[in-house]
Amino acid sequence: MSIIVGADTRVMVQGITGNVGRFHTEAMLKYGTKIVAGVTPGKGGQEVLGVPVYNTVAEAIEKHKANATVVYVPARFAAAAVLEAIAAGLKTLVVITDLIPQKDSIEFVARANRSGAVIVGPNCPGIINPSNRVHMGVMPDHVFRPGGVGVISRSGTLTYEIAWLISNARLGQSTCVGLGGDPIIGLDFVTLLEMMAKDKETEAVVLIGEIGGNLEEKAAEYIRQKKYPKPVIAYIAGRTAPPEKRMGHAGAIISGTMGTAKSKMEAFRACGVPVAEKPSDIPRLLREARSGKPRRS
Repeated sequence: MSIIVGADTRVMVQGITGNVGRFHTEAMLKYGTKIVAGVTPGKGGQEVLGVPVYNTVAEAIEKHKANATVVYVPARFAAAAVLEAIAAGLKTLVVITDLIPQKDSIEFVARANRSGAVIVGPNCPGIINPSNRVHMGVMPDHVFRPGGVGVISRSGTLTYEIAWLISNARLGQSTCVGLGGDPIIGLDFVTLLEMMAKDKETEAVVLIGEIGGNLEEKAAEYIRQKKYPKPVIAYIAGRTAPPEKRMGHAGAIISGTMGTAKSKMEAFRACGVPVAEKPSDIPRLLREARSGKPRRS
């Protein structure tokens, strides 16, 4: 069992003929991802790394039964690509592209919600399931290993660092999902916590948050209300960020007392979730939470 992607995932790559799409297609293929087709309008009939290229998503689905897409299309064309995939009936979409206008993201996220499709991103590192060797995105796959820890993150590079620490501790990961750094995204912490609660492969969850917005506070409230059945560990980035300044991601901006690292850490601690002081604390906190030992944070 897994969430979002698994052994039956058949991936198409939208934007496969571009430099970025080609580069990451090669990495995903080497990892073991079943990439069955690529889509670039006007480039149908070509091949990229042995993957056939089509002009439309519908053709790729018809000829290869693709059931998921990863989007590397430039920002000005990304919305059209995502909407085409949704209209063709795909239910799993990973949107890597950054700098997509917010009005475009609002449109395709709303369309996905109405059609029952899952969007990871936009402006995200993607998703990886080590046990099934499925990787859709830009993650350095060598840092992941099969295991029981689900990782949900608003940060790309912190996802990789913390996954590496978890792997070195011989705990491994079930599914790792990068939510994306934009104000408008598809999945959030709560939705993924719900999925991981039902996933037999996931034994514990690590939430990697950052300043800005209220996704972490909502996650803490969900954990409290639902009496979440699995151990959860949190880490919040951006503790020294100055107020009223945007730091990195478009969503990482603090306004007054809202969205601060302090408010997020307090929310998690109030619902019994241990908060790591630094990433290297996470393996220890995971072991303590899974063994039932009292936490020291």
